[in-house]
Parts: sequence; structure tokens; C-alpha cells
Amino acid sequence: MKTAPDQRLPLLRLALAAAGAVALHGYHLGVEDGEIYVPAAKKLLHPHLYPYATEFFLSHEHLSLFAPILAWTARLTHLSMDWTLFLWYVATTFLVLLSCWMLTAISFRSSRARWCGVLVIAAVLTMPATNTGLLLMDPYLTARSFSTPLTLFALTAILERRLGLAGALTVLTAAIHPQMAAYLVFLGLVLWVAERLAPAARQPVPAAAGAFLGAVPASFHLAAAQGAYREALYSRDFYFLSTWTWYHWLGLLAPLAFLAWFAKGRLRGTTPAFARLSFALLPFGVLSILAGAVISSTHKLDMYARLQPLRCFHLITLVFMLFFAGVLGEYWAKGRAWVIPAILVPLSVGMFVVDYETYPMSQHIEWPGETMSPNAWVNTLLWIRQNTPADAVFAVDSGYFTDPDVDVHGFRAISERAALADYDKDGGVVAIFPNLADEWKQMSSATRGLNHFTAQDFRRLARQYPVTWTAIHGPAPAGMDCPYQQRGYAVCRIPDAPGLTGAA
Repeated sequence: MKTAPDQRLPLLRLALAAAGAVALHGYHLGVEDGEIYVPAAKKLLHPHLYPYATEFFLSHEHLSLFAPILAWTARLTHLSMDWTLFLWYVATTFLVLLSCWMLTAISFRSSRARWCGVLVIAAVLTMPATNTGLLLMDPYLTARSFSTPLTLFALTAILERRLGLAGALTVLTAAIHPQMAAYLVFLGLVLWVAERLAPAARQPVPAAAGAFLGAVPASFHLAAAQGAYREALYSRDFYFLSTWTWYHWLGLLAPLAFLAWFAKGRLRGTTPAFARLSFALLPFGVLSILAGAVISSTHKLDMYARLQPLRCFHLITLVFMLFFAGVLGEYWAKGRAWVIPAILVPLSVGMFVVDYETYPMSQHIEWPGETMSPNAWVNTLLWIRQNTPADAVFAVDSGYFTDPDVDVHGFRAISERAALADYDKDGGVVAIFPNLADEWKQMSSATRGLNHFTAQDFRRLARQYPVTWTAIHGPAPAGMDCPYQQRGYAVCRIPDAPGLTGAA
């Protein structure tokens, strides 16, 4: 993107800010949605991994270039997938801050406002975007790690009226994260309509406006969710506006109130682009709230809940925080060098404490290649990776993900072994792909309470599914061969298990 001589990109300073953001917010391999994204990339790089139940992570992979990008990078650099994930995480953190700088550069005239905006974003990167189920940026790598900076780059191009570049960036975003690209297209259309309403503006429709239309799933119909799919769908309570509390509503409405103030365009040191984007985000947010309210109004629209219109507030929250911090920098930091540090220090301390409380059993930065962890569950998974056959299929208690000792570390992502579906994270996949609901329910029910199974229970499970090993949180069952028993976890062979060769 073009920059004026006084707006040259401060790449070195942004790189230092990105390094500081990684140090502040940490890095955690295979946590939360990483349990879905990481196995897809590892399977693409090493096809022999995960010989069973791949549908619970490959359903997403077919819609995105995320896994191919990681596999291509690992092959090109000859790095392990764990190192590839970490380095891309660092790179995308830098890209998020770079894209924030590009947006502030066309929204604020002073460098103090720009730097205050960017540095505040660096300090609060892992804050939640109200009750959308999303953080501004996850402390691990997902497709959103790519789509977030691409979206901000595209918005900057639209505001600069570089519509060809905006279209290309939107198409790239759609290739990596179709859902987030849909929100970008929607906002682009809102900006275009706002331009058309201005008497002096006559801009063509952005070329990217139709980029996403072909990617919308066709399996939508008017019907209440039933059976296992209803259970999976309604376990994601943030899909439904009717379940939101007053403080969630505050997270929706407060940013819009400030953006309405920003849209007046009378704030010192701001540009027309600042007011234009602030104004466009108002109908963008209001329409997403209305869509969410309509979907929540009747069970006949259950099948549309997975469109998650309220996730528009991920982008609204990010831009609002960037602009709000920029305004603070413009008004408070002029002639006061201490103001920006005074803003950043309490924010940084607070976010560091949040990370510690979110992952209390784990290292703040989980470095790739480490063979030991303070987290006993992670140690168990690393042992499984090194000491069990690559074609092993594991049975794990389907509720393991919410065990406090686990720190939301996914089994597949770290162990690199196949497993039957879990209730929590695979349930999120089912909420998006209803055709997996019955299989998910059967698998997750079969392993509920597994930590208390007897050897006979495992034999019965092995007749139902091609499981050959199990990981247990608790003492090893009598009569089972368990080569790993440490710190409250046991890894055991399932007796008389035929495995995949004996599966029907």
C-alpha cells in the first residue's frame, strides 16, 4: 500500500511491539480451536497420521487454505509443524499490528495517536470481543490469525479507494476464513452504500462484494434443530442473543455509542476516513444485532444460527479499541510523554494476569520442541506422541476438555494421534456441520466417564470402535498394560482390541 513520506512504515518498531505482544500474551500449542486447526495441518503434512474420525477436523480444512499454507511452509523450510505454527503465530502477530498501523495512518494525523492505538491493541490482543466466543487474537495460531490482518488491510484499501487491491485481499481472506470474509464483504457494502448516500461520492461497488456468495452453505432450511444436533447447537449459548446478559449487551452497545460520537468527524487530529469507517460500523453492528435477534426469536431459524451474525462484533470491537486508544493518544498524550506508558502498563499487567489464570497449569510460552511441561496432561500427550504407533486410535473421556488440569489443550493437536470425538470441542464442529451430529453423539456418549472404566468396559468399547489405546486421568484399571503412569495420568493398551484391521 502507498504511504506518504511522513507515513513510512516503522517496521522495526512494529516488530519490537509484536515481540512484546508475544511475550505478554504468551503462546499455547493446540489449545481451544487449535484442536481443530492443528490436526488438519499435521494430517496434510503427514497423511499417515489420524487414520480415524478425521471428519471432525477436516470438515473445516476443506473450506480453507490454512492447513495447506502451513504444510507448504513446513515442507519449504524443513521445519517441524510445531515450529511452523509458532513462527506463523509470531508473523501474524506482527501483521495484525502492521495492519493496525496502516489503518491508523489514514485515520489519524499525529504519530502519537497512531502509536497509542497500535500499542494499546498490542496490550489487549487477547481480550474477548464481547460474547462472540472470539478473542481479538488468539494466543495460538488459527485461520483467524490470518484473516484478521487481511481484513484490516482490505478495509484500509477500501477507505483509500483502492478497490482492486481491496477485492484481491477479500478474496484471499475468503480462501483462508470464508466466514470472516463474509463479514468483511458486508462491511464493504455498508461503506459503499454510505458513499452513495453522500452527494459528492459516486464510487463503484467493490469488486470483492460477491466473492463470498458461492461459499455460503446450502444446507439451510426453516426447521427447529432436533436430537443430537440441537444439543450441540444449544451448547454454544453465545450463538443466541436471547442468552446474553446485561454486561454482554453493554459490550454490544457501548462501542456503537462511541462510534456514533466518532462518526460526527469533529475530533481533533482525525481524518475523513476515521469518520467514514466509524459511521459505517454503526449500521454494520445494528444489522448484525437485528439478525441475531431474529434468529433467536424462533426455533424455526435454528439452522441459521451457525451463520453467527453477532461475530461482526469481532471487527467492531477491534476497530473501536484502535480508534478509542488513538483518540486518547491525540488528546491526552500531546506534550505528556508519560501518558501512553500510563495507559499501557495497567492494561499489560491485567492481560498477563488473565493469561496466567486461563492457563494456570502451563508455561506462559509453550516453546516448540520441548519434551517436558509443567502441565501433566501435556506431558502425557508428548509421551503418547513419542511412544505409541502413529496409527493408534485413542479413547479419551469425552469431557476431558473442561478438566481444569487440561488447560484446554487438545488431545489430537499435541499427541498427533487419532481419537474418538470429544463432547466440547468437536461439539463446536457439529454446530457448524449438522451432518456429523449423530456420529458425534454416539462417540462422545461411548466415552463419557471413561476415567472410571474397567478393563471389561474397554473391551466392550473396542468391539464398538477401532480403539487400541486409552489415556486416563486417574489410576490405571486393573488388568491393563499401562506403560505410562505419571502425575495422575495413565496411558494403557486396550486389551484384545482388534484396531482398524478388525473394524467393520
